[in-house]
Amino acid sequence: MRTEKKAAVKNRVAWLIVVLAMIVLEIYWLYGLLAKLNAAFTWVQTGVRIAALVVSIVIFGENRNAAVKMPWIILILLAPEFGLLMYALAGRVNVTKRMRKRYAAIDKLLHPMLVQDAAVADRLRKEDRALANICHYVRHYGPYPVYDNTKVRFFDMAAPALDALKEDLRKAEHFIFMEYFAIEDAEAFEGIHRILRDKVKEGVEVRLFYDDIGSIGFINRSFIKRMAADGIQCRDFNPVIPFLNTFMNNRDHRKFTVIDGHVAYCGGFNLANEYFNLTHPYGYWKDTGVRLEGSAARSFTLMFFEMWNAVKNSDTPDEIDAKYLNPWTPVEDAEGYVQPYADSPLDFEHVGEDVYLNLIKNAKRYFYISTPYLIITDEMNRELGLAAKRGVDVRIITPGVPDKRFVYAVTRSYYPQLVCNGVRIFEYQPGFIHAKQCVCDGESATVGTINLDYRSFYLHFECGVQLVKVPAIADITADFAHTFTLCHEVTETYRYSEISLPRQLVQSVLRLFAPIL
Repeated sequence: MRTEKKAAVKNRVAWLIVVLAMIVLEIYWLYGLLAKLNAAFTWVQTGVRIAALVVSIVIFGENRNAAVKMPWIILILLAPEFGLLMYALAGRVNVTKRMRKRYAAIDKLLHPMLVQDAAVADRLRKEDRALANICHYVRHYGPYPVYDNTKVRFFDMAAPALDALKEDLRKAEHFIFMEYFAIEDAEAFEGIHRILRDKVKEGVEVRLFYDDIGSIGFINRSFIKRMAADGIQCRDFNPVIPFLNTFMNNRDHRKFTVIDGHVAYCGGFNLANEYFNLTHPYGYWKDTGVRLEGSAARSFTLMFFEMWNAVKNSDTPDEIDAKYLNPWTPVEDAEGYVQPYADSPLDFEHVGEDVYLNLIKNAKRYFYISTPYLIITDEMNRELGLAAKRGVDVRIITPGVPDKRFVYAVTRSYYPQLVCNGVRIFEYQPGFIHAKQCVCDGESATVGTINLDYRSFYLHFECGVQLVKVPAIADITADFAHTFTLCHEVTETYRYSEISLPRQLVQSVLRLFAPIL
């Protein structure tokens, strides 16, 4: 990266710090004003107490996870002025009502294009009713179809996935859509950038979409203009603004590429050097992904248009249907069933979490999952424990080298209860494992962007791929088997060690407020 680019990126980070400082000042000023009114007028103090009680009751009755509601209720009752202020600024669900309407209008146009082939669904139902039911849930509440006619290739590391992605990009004939949480204007992306420039010259339509917060430490504000100068259409999601609002907490955490509506890539890796081990900020970085070739790529095309239009609604349904949803062509060696899916924080349907929960409930022999962060709901905790108690081999892989020490402390606070219920915990010793994948009984698996934490389940836009009876599941299972050999099992440590009372208290406080941080 050129020196001036590095300076510009530093300026973006400085801007983020300034924005955070302005938000803190905004909260401080409003809190000071409320405190003065409270001290000056008895009726204000009484009103605040009554409001705190009423709001707490309203929160309790909301259709949200109890772990999300509890910290707000405690904060409001313990510190009414501050709690009510923070909830008004950042906690209310209806604050995002305008964005909900916008996404609903877009989805009303796009979702009818996600057509389920009834013959595929019927065939899966005859082969395995339980797994068909899980796909049925995603189809009706995603709503994303389950496909056959799709060949799947699994990548156990991000570097070979990048090489394969570049090869497919060079073959693009009509369009390339790329959506990533983080893009770094450095070596890994530069190779992709050169290919995209060449494809634009060949007449291929190229669109690039990234999250502003996710990329703020990697690229500067001139990035979009520089892409436009090369003929690449580029937009950023939810830019940082200097005042507090709830939607700023909702980030586009998705990571995928779709090429000509026929090939798609999805996984945990962003387009930044550390994901491909070109740099090593947290030891050896492990990430995974899948390549889809065939019918299932269509879902990713429509996922991309949902976010693209939400930022700037300029693409009409007829234009999308005519140019980007070409007829399917048969794919050789395509076996099993593939179901890409997305999850939105705006629709009150927690698809990402529910897919995991359904697979855990369906597990008969084993359930393995890897996640960089382990901050789970009581429901997830209970289902993992129940699976282990009924004899299922339940294993979780977490990082051995953390990228965020606070989050790592919260992650480890969940170990004792899980271990007590028979779940085995493994920490990846070479470094940081960022892969978000699971495998169940060798019959089903998921690979995608969804962590086992509240942000992925409730705050972020996410995506993943559910695989059923696909040959690549054997590769995912083999990857888990190999990764276990690189891990240290901490199960016995957390089973037999006694945690001191002060440490228990700290962990309890961290876990209490983790859902709203």
